[in-house]
Amino acid sequence: MSQTDSFVIKGLAGKKTLHGEVCIKGAKNAILKAMATSILFEEAIKLENVSDTADVEKMKDLLRGLGASADTSFGELRGEPSGRELGLGNRGIARRKNVFAGALSIDSSKLSSTDLDPDISRSMRSSIVATGPLLARYGKVSFPSPGGCVIGERPVDLFINNYKKMGANVVEEDGMFNITASKGGLKGADIFFRVQTVTGTETLMMAAVLAKGTTTLRNCAMEPEIQSVAEWLNECGAKIEGAGTTTITIHGLLDKDLSVRTSLDEAWKKSGKLLKAKKPYIAIPDRIEAASFLFLGALCADDLLVSKCEPKHLESVTNFLSSSGVLLEIKKDSIHVKGNANASIDKKNSSLKINSYYKSANIRTHEYPGFPTDLQPIAAVFLSQVTGESIIFETIFEGRFKYVDDLNKLGANIKVMNPREVLITGPTLYKALPAGQELMAHDIRAGFAIILAALLAEGNSVIKNVHLIDRGYESLEKTLTMLEADVRRVHGEEVSD
Repeated sequence: MSQTDSFVIKGLAGKKTLHGEVCIKGAKNAILKAMATSILFEEAIKLENVSDTADVEKMKDLLRGLGASADTSFGELRGEPSGRELGLGNRGIARRKNVFAGALSIDSSKLSSTDLDPDISRSMRSSIVATGPLLARYGKVSFPSPGGCVIGERPVDLFINNYKKMGANVVEEDGMFNITASKGGLKGADIFFRVQTVTGTETLMMAAVLAKGTTTLRNCAMEPEIQSVAEWLNECGAKIEGAGTTTITIHGLLDKDLSVRTSLDEAWKKSGKLLKAKKPYIAIPDRIEAASFLFLGALCADDLLVSKCEPKHLESVTNFLSSSGVLLEIKKDSIHVKGNANASIDKKNSSLKINSYYKSANIRTHEYPGFPTDLQPIAAVFLSQVTGESIIFETIFEGRFKYVDDLNKLGANIKVMNPREVLITGPTLYKALPAGQELMAHDIRAGFAIILAALLAEGNSVIKNVHLIDRGYESLEKTLTMLEADVRRVHGEEVSD
């Protein structure tokens, strides 16, 4: 997962030849938050169904820098279902990826520092969720303004201002925020989020678990990852009500003021109680990964089974694809793009480009359960292949259209109307770039979109910056290879035709 790695992809030139099964892994955005909650526990915790992504590795390094231990083990499950089992007729054995079930043990019960590593914090937005548990348990935390994918303004003010509401003191110096709780610990507060924020909801919820009194969070994000982590925390002793709705109430576990700041474990024994893990946290399926492969299946696959997913979390995507004409077979924990190569050709006019039979549609991104902003770049590739004009309106992050130039290089017809709106005209044929030209992954999801476009194109494409893709997809090139795509990871200057 080097920052110099690239992908070399041989395009399918419009043919739908990919097939097989993609087994969806644990949700990155739930795993990272569950890892941060380890600071709230008196003993080690265990997480299961953990994906092996770069962001999970960074969060482990962040916690280790505070003095925690974090160890991962992976058990490999091999399977080769028959083509008939996957609905592929008599074509024989479908190559299938290996499935890795990861387990992660974290012990953050006796930390030696409350200072977040600046380099990790600036490279990963999710690092800021650790500030809530640290401030609540240890009464202090320091961190830089967090980073991550460059997809628009994501101010830190909502964290700072709401920590102040809970009785904390904030000092900013040399690009670092130094925050200390009041002498007795954090106090419950009534907090209203000006805009719905996933990270803000999660971070303040965690901080409130070890606060004194009741905290009410209003206009909360409703993503299933938030509800999943909150339900597990409740099983471990937390008192959280309403997760998954716009109003969350947390009854803090701090009974008395934390008067002892030098021996906090002893202080908690006298003043309240920490959480105790009664069972492992089992990560829910990654809905963004599942949806990514549904789009890939619609454009590039004959038959693709997306298994071990949660269709209820994907309704905005499956409704969009179905209304566009993609045939989906939805079951309890799987979605099958089935018999897709023939279904997407207009039999009345066989000269039409494949996928052009799909209908154009407009998309307006929205907080869950609306259409996810993370899937906006991938949907743009889909809409560039269908017939007609489509508009994508981005309501959450401005400046998330950096990928458009790369798609237009390949042959897309996408016009950026303003920082939040693009007009897409299809269908267009993606052609190989001239020798020496490369494509760029600008963030995790835009990176997947560029890969999808390269698979649709003719010839070979080179994609740089794939370390960003590694942040959200585990060994993506291996999964694609097992679906019969020609994708190679190359290091440094190894790229060649």
